[in-house]
Amino acid sequence: MKYRVDEKSGAELSQLGFGCMRYPRSGAVVDRAATERMILAAIEGGINYFDTAYIYGSSEEILGDILYKNGVRDKVYIATKLPHMKCKAYADFDRIFSEQLTRLKTDHIDYYLIHNLSDPKFWLRLKDLGIGRWIAEKKSQGAISRIGFSFHGTQEGFLEILEDYAWEFCQIQYNYMNENYQAGKLGLERAHAKGIPVIIMEPLLGGKLANNLPREAADALKNAGKGMSPAEWALRWVWNHHEATVVLSGMSAGAQLEENLRIAETAEADMLTDSELAAMEPIRAAIEKSYKVHCTGCNYCMPCPKRVNIPGVFTAYNISHAISYIAGITNYLTSIAPLKSDYNFSVRNCVSCGQCVQKCPQHIDIPGELKNAAKRMEPFWMRPIIKIAGRVMS
Repeated sequence: MKYRVDEKSGAELSQLGFGCMRYPRSGAVVDRAATERMILAAIEGGINYFDTAYIYGSSEEILGDILYKNGVRDKVYIATKLPHMKCKAYADFDRIFSEQLTRLKTDHIDYYLIHNLSDPKFWLRLKDLGIGRWIAEKKSQGAISRIGFSFHGTQEGFLEILEDYAWEFCQIQYNYMNENYQAGKLGLERAHAKGIPVIIMEPLLGGKLANNLPREAADALKNAGKGMSPAEWALRWVWNHHEATVVLSGMSAGAQLEENLRIAETAEADMLTDSELAAMEPIRAAIEKSYKVHCTGCNYCMPCPKRVNIPGVFTAYNISHAISYIAGITNYLTSIAPLKSDYNFSVRNCVSCGQCVQKCPQHIDIPGELKNAAKRMEPFWMRPIIKIAGRVMS
């Protein structure tokens, strides 16, 4: 295993992190025995960063039980997350955090994130509740070692949040198909320039860049002639960025862990040659070819006066065609759909004002394409689901 240094603390973090959202399952139930074998094998293989969250079902509890039972808590860094939408008052911070410590059978969290801080207004609300004072108290007590945030939103929003607090790390989505999506490459570089670790999620786009590639993309991969699997291409592309500290993988099978450990043993920054980077372009192009809207994610159309996340809508819409409908709708629900009326990013907010068309360098008929996206991403049966998701997250 290779390690990358957290410059803020000096900690050496395994460049492969274990994402704890997709434990092995037996039917609909987590297979605890298989999960324990995987986690112990991961630690033996050198992984020392484990990422979970309050809202990941029984994830925290299972991780805590395994680490405690096997006496390996001190060998790893635990990262978990505060569900800020469930915090209505200052007391909620302590209530939820105490529950997390109990679940994880620990007295401190190494890397604590505010979960899905996707809009600066969410952060302002937390500041009004006193989150800054609460963080300072927990850090002084040693209960939180480092504070950060995970992000799903616009690049503009990410940069605003990044500059508004003395963050000690952050977590963003990044892969070769999402180079200009959400925080994007600019966000990655800005965070690194501040000297904070950047944790990468979705390097395989929920596994979609490892399996079920469009046929042309799979053919382009074979033609590259490097003998690497789709997963290896995708992971190496992310690790090629020296700004990426830890790349999370939500592994749910021993074979996945073995492959990822093998790749991580030799992966390093700036390892891809010019020819290898060039070989990836046909793969990316083949996936993009199946896209319905040729949006580059440049964000020139933003901000929308009706607060529609135009590049985000098109990314989810394209993924729904190029990869799968489930992958696209998942991206839409987690990144785009409204969680509260004050922060409504719904594509159906578009009033066809045309301001975006004037600014688009690709000359896309944005209002027209948004209408197409609305039909696919928010059909009549999806709207109740979005409302329910909004109530759950609010």
